[in-house]
Amino acid sequence: MRDFLPADVRKREYVIGIIKQVYESYGFEPLETPAVENIDTLMGKYGDEGNQLIFKILKRGEKLDEAIAERGTRNSELSDLALRYDLTVPLARVVANNRNELPKFFKRYQIQPVWRADRPAKGRFREFYQCDVDVMGSESPLVEAELCAAIAEVLERLGFFRQSYRTLLNHRNILFGLLTSFGVAEDKHLAAITIIDKTDKIGVEGVRTELAKTGISATSLKDYTQFVADLGKSSSNLDQNTPREVNELFLGELRNRLKDEKSSRAIRDVERILEFSDAGPAKDAILISPWLARGLSYYTGAILEVVNYEGNFRSSLAGGGRYDGLIGMFGKEQIPACGFSLGLERILVVMDERGMFPPEIAESSAADVLVTIWSPETKVQSLQLAQELRSTGLRVTLYPEPDKLGKQIKYADSIKVPFVAVLGESEIADGTVTVKNMKTGDQQTLSRADAGGLAARLIHAS
Repeated sequence: MRDFLPADVRKREYVIGIIKQVYESYGFEPLETPAVENIDTLMGKYGDEGNQLIFKILKRGEKLDEAIAERGTRNSELSDLALRYDLTVPLARVVANNRNELPKFFKRYQIQPVWRADRPAKGRFREFYQCDVDVMGSESPLVEAELCAAIAEVLERLGFFRQSYRTLLNHRNILFGLLTSFGVAEDKHLAAITIIDKTDKIGVEGVRTELAKTGISATSLKDYTQFVADLGKSSSNLDQNTPREVNELFLGELRNRLKDEKSSRAIRDVERILEFSDAGPAKDAILISPWLARGLSYYTGAILEVVNYEGNFRSSLAGGGRYDGLIGMFGKEQIPACGFSLGLERILVVMDERGMFPPEIAESSAADVLVTIWSPETKVQSLQLAQELRSTGLRVTLYPEPDKLGKQIKYADSIKVPFVAVLGESEIADGTVTVKNMKTGDQQTLSRADAGGLAARLIHAS
């Protein structure tokens, strides 16, 4: 968890502003939920590993004393609340509890912090913002295509070139079908998917080692991981094979391997997502990834992940998928749903390292003008001038005490204010103000009566 200095906050606000603009342009509405949820709301939704990363909150006062006093009390009984782990489960709770007040197809975006007791790493923190966009109420693959389009538009407006990222696409039923085809028992599927999701972190050999611990037969294990590894080699050089060509290769291999009805429907869903995406900003940005797993247990259909490429280093910028069974856990009605989540911290890290922020954001200052104070007797006049300039739309900071003019100008330079408005005794007597351009060093004396004209000149000069 971190502190954010002013420059960091400005960069965050810039990125969030673009994300909001894009989400709203697609018809998504804002939603906010509490930082704290009942622990029963969160537990059991993210798989065994996810449960271990939830920040639990101890019971308070007498309830905690009673829990501790009871014999045989388990750690789980000492907590009744938890910090939210993601924004998807709280959304499912909201939709289930407010179904009659929400439209049939509820499109929402949510930008709030979440907390995970994870091991910190590059771009990975224990408190971080998620920027979610979700659609409730439709099973159509058009939903996935629209979400991919919105995410692609966000990234391109932020300055990410198409070649620097890919939206990886898979389907849970394709994964289940592959595992079954290699002899993995159905009751081992979810455990296997959680491990497969670590392929990028621990490699194929690491996946084989961990899968073996679950009791999957060595033959099934070897055949499955070899099949996925061979597919990976086919897509390793996108300079020679376009995403479209790689996708056709993968689809052909999957059709040959998977003949059952569930897998076949999943392959058709993937084909339609690709077809619909050709009509929008995500065209040629989506790449089928048969080893993509997304370890969260609530996913039921298509799964998605945006990967940023930096040489040989890969980092995830966003992830999501379809979770048609989650809302039904909180109510009687099963409502189909699909969502995508941008990781704000990862995006900020990459944009900082690549120098992607516009100069006006990267080099922004706290104010447009600093108004000086000449003497104790002129404080009121300086206050009045500052207010006059603010009324024109300028951001104005006031030096808080009388001081040598050189010190005040030096301070303005230290906080990167582009202009200094000097109001000395002669300027007060003449009804003028002397303005110093901190970039060029030029000075000019202007009429104070025309505050709007003065502001216009400053804005033009900057």
